[in-house]
Amino acid sequence: MSTPFPFTAVVGQDDLRLALLLNAVSPAVGGVLVRGEKGTAKSTAVRALSALMPQVDVVPECRFSCDPSSPDPACPDGPHAPGTAGRSRPARMVELPVGASEDRLVGALDIERALSEGVKAFEPGLLAAAHRGILYVDEVNLLHDHLVDLLLDAAAMGASYVEREGVSVRHAARFLLVGTMNPEEGELRPQLLDRFGLTVEVAASREPEQRVEVVRRRLAYDADPAGFAARWADEEAAVRARIVAARELLPSVRLGDGALRQIAATCAAFEVDGMRADIVMARTATALAAWAGRTDVLAEDVRQAALLALPHRRRRNPFDAPGLDEDKLDETLEEFSGDDEPDPDPDPGQGPDGPGGGGGQPEPDDGPQGDDAGATPEAGENGQPQPSGAGEQSAVRAAEPFRTKVLSVPGIGEGAAGRRSRARTEHGRTTGARRPRGTLTKLHLAATVQAAAPHQRARGRSGPGLVVRRDDLRQATREGREGNLVLFVVDASGSMAARQRMSAVKGAVLSLLLDAYQRRDKVGLVTFRGSGADVALPPTSSVEAAAARLESLPTGGRTPLAAGLLRAHDVLRVERLRDPARRPLVVLVTDGRATGGPEPVALAGRAARLFAAEGVASVVVDCESGPVRLGLAGQFAGELGGTAVTLDELRADSIAGLVRDVQGTSRRAA
Repeated sequence: MSTPFPFTAVVGQDDLRLALLLNAVSPAVGGVLVRGEKGTAKSTAVRALSALMPQVDVVPECRFSCDPSSPDPACPDGPHAPGTAGRSRPARMVELPVGASEDRLVGALDIERALSEGVKAFEPGLLAAAHRGILYVDEVNLLHDHLVDLLLDAAAMGASYVEREGVSVRHAARFLLVGTMNPEEGELRPQLLDRFGLTVEVAASREPEQRVEVVRRRLAYDADPAGFAARWADEEAAVRARIVAARELLPSVRLGDGALRQIAATCAAFEVDGMRADIVMARTATALAAWAGRTDVLAEDVRQAALLALPHRRRRNPFDAPGLDEDKLDETLEEFSGDDEPDPDPDPGQGPDGPGGGGGQPEPDDGPQGDDAGATPEAGENGQPQPSGAGEQSAVRAAEPFRTKVLSVPGIGEGAAGRRSRARTEHGRTTGARRPRGTLTKLHLAATVQAAAPHQRARGRSGPGLVVRRDDLRQATREGREGNLVLFVVDASGSMAARQRMSAVKGAVLSLLLDAYQRRDKVGLVTFRGSGADVALPPTSSVEAAAARLESLPTGGRTPLAAGLLRAHDVLRVERLRDPARRPLVVLVTDGRATGGPEPVALAGRAARLFAAEGVASVVVDCESGPVRLGLAGQFAGELGGTAVTLDELRADSIAGLVRDVQGTSRRAA
């Protein structure tokens, strides 16, 4: 095994280092979620932390790392007699792969032995291996939601429960939970974000000297890993000793009423939901005091705890960027500073604001821009002209999003777990049974008994028990929901450029993006205007990126509808090779006009029939407005073999029509 990169040799990332160390001092803080762009040493810092963790005493031969001084009474390998002689070993760092199964995470029961022998034969999972150590999840935002739920439940309760057809096993699972993610690849749901104690944003330094030092240390490590680690060994030992000392001091730290009032007032001022933030801040502030070698929590501890525990809890919708207004934080702490503080208020001169400024939502720059020849300035929502070029208007703001009706793909798929269309999944309602392929995970008890019953006499059954063989076992088949690839094809031409209409169109697409986020879809964005079409956003799990591209989308020019469809067809073809199980849903946002290129209407019709021939599910959002309507979008939906909805009908609370699911059969225009 290669020598780990020394934790003390990681350049910069002070907040990340502090958050990891605080969790090493007090795992009750609740773990760390590390958000940042690729190549920012997220994984390096986490993996290096394992070398700093103090050694643990374990019961010999116990697969669940029981503490000899206080063994788990429910340990599947127990019971262990108190005072059993133990052995010391380094704390483990266990890595959970993104593609792990539920059984790999929580462990698996041997159902065959449980039914035929009445024996609880349990194979421990990664939660058991991580007990009293570190559990690291790289790309945690790409982990299936039900696995994230299981992971966070175990971290919160300190125990893991495995249930299979009435047979249950429980074991202790207390660990330091660390997750890393790149926000460009999609966000965690807010309710899952809230379950992580602390969150840290990391970014590559823009200082040349610091970047030089990063490269220098990395090259030195690659040339001689053991020698490089030896040069940092003394500092590593000092940090390890400081962690041990802080752990011993932690029970003696006093969290006074003044500090508690500051914590409660801060959480109330920033309007965080629930009480978890208050508890996490209290534990973090206590760990900060212990790390500093103090027995009293100061205002500076509360401030630092707020900066680590609150930013990710302030998101009100998926498109809100995490952040915290530090001026408001200082004002709140000053207002509720108590007389029982053992030390004066901390120096308010902390470094410059972090990424995104003070954490509030920045107002977009709607200032006037230079007029180009031939452009007709048109007032924006703030009354300022915003032309951007000849025959083109600059981007307009989207209208307020709304809850949309459910759009789904017909049939039953087998794609990644989600919440949009019907699919065969590992979780959901039981619809039948089949012979297991590989390890049995979901037993269909009735089908198993039915398969074993005819053979009982031949197998010499003499007692009350059922004689079950491997061939009798039946796996339950289940139906749940899958996530789809929702590809938006948006008309940004001059016919859509009227500011009021484009604002409504963007609001509708933003609403559909919110729906895609909640249903765990991948999304892509193709726009067409002028003389061609562009892939504004290749298929991704980050609906935030799609929303940002949509917000900055300019309009103007002719309407090359055929070009937009052909570009969308190419995107689907490539994506089908990458992820053949994920079914697509094309959402075409247009008024149905086609004016770009030779024979634009006929060419658009031929492009539409490509989608119909391949059975691609589609919805046309009809953006035509005004007293006189041509109904072109509805006719075009027939060419696509899909269905059409107006902007009003797209709303979930609309009474303009029934809920419209995508139809699998073609609707030909009259």
